[in-house]
Amino acid sequence: MNLHEYQSKSRFAGYGIPVPQGKVATTPDEAYAIAQELGGTVVIKSQVLVGGRGKAGGVKLAKSADEARARAEEILGMSIKGHIVHKVLVDPASSIAHEIYLGITNDRAAAQPVLMASSEGGVEIEEVNRTNPKAIIREHIDPLMGLFSYQIVKVALGIDLPRDQWRAFSKIVQGLYQCFVENDAALAEINPLVITADGKLIALDGKMSIDDSALARHPDLAAMRDTESEPEAETQAREAGISYVKLNGQIGCMVNGAGLAMTTMDMTKLYGEEYGIGPANFLDIGGGAKAEQVSAALRIILSDPNVKAVLFNIFGGITRGDEVARGIIEAYDEVKPSVPMIIRLQGTNAEEGRAILDSADIPNLRTAATLTEAAQKAVEAAKGAM
Repeated sequence: MNLHEYQSKSRFAGYGIPVPQGKVATTPDEAYAIAQELGGTVVIKSQVLVGGRGKAGGVKLAKSADEARARAEEILGMSIKGHIVHKVLVDPASSIAHEIYLGITNDRAAAQPVLMASSEGGVEIEEVNRTNPKAIIREHIDPLMGLFSYQIVKVALGIDLPRDQWRAFSKIVQGLYQCFVENDAALAEINPLVITADGKLIALDGKMSIDDSALARHPDLAAMRDTESEPEAETQAREAGISYVKLNGQIGCMVNGAGLAMTTMDMTKLYGEEYGIGPANFLDIGGGAKAEQVSAALRIILSDPNVKAVLFNIFGGITRGDEVARGIIEAYDEVKPSVPMIIRLQGTNAEEGRAILDSADIPNLRTAATLTEAAQKAVEAAKGAM
């Protein structure tokens, strides 16, 4: 789960990281009032969960409260990479002398958190990594021992941080790591961390991604989720306990098990690539899905207008084939899909499931004995419907 900038910086402030004392506005008049309260030049920043806000016109300076209202009116309601702006953050402007990137994430290969910093702040770290990877200083952190002071010194030296900034920088890094750990974050990032003209360090922007699996421990963080910024289908899937990610293909995939789901997607891409056909989604109904979840999953898949065929690949272990079959029939009765459906059932109660489907006499239903056969049939069905 991603947090907005204003939410991330509020979290950072709780760990002693200096941030601008801005406020959030949802209307131009609110932006006017906040700018009047702050005084001087302010920055109006769109709050959307996507990068590239500045290039899209979602970040603008305002030298007065009246101008802040006008800039907020321009930004509120605009679309940035498909995300509608519903809120803006009004921050006091800062006099920037230098910009630094600072972030902590998990390095899965090393099985440790990694602290990253670069003197080339203010731009996306992926771009820095692509054009000048040596500019990024990395320091792995032993999760049992924690972050040591000498590691922070190594990072400060690596980014040529002025010596008089080391004490403040150390407090910020320690605070960021504590915030990362205590909030079960997958990413805690400050970009940019700036040195102001009067020699202060301040986090002008912030980003946090929280591990979804840990949200049960953090109800306060779970309450911050912005469902308006995510596809409706993903919201419905989460509420139904289904793992779902929308993609750009034409074959809707319903699978039990993440590994099998990835394999199914690969197979549809393998046989459909020459025709421009591929998976429309990643969807894992889980190991013990019941008929209600299968029904909900099919409704979610069919809500995507790009889907031209649906491929079911169910290997019964905990999940039972007859439960899946009943879910398919239940969803079919509700949605009345017109797209072809290819079903591969194997494992627990697979024969019973196939018998249930055969007796239901569902139009456009095709069965397959193997994944290869199922993927090929799904591609052919999608081709015919395009």
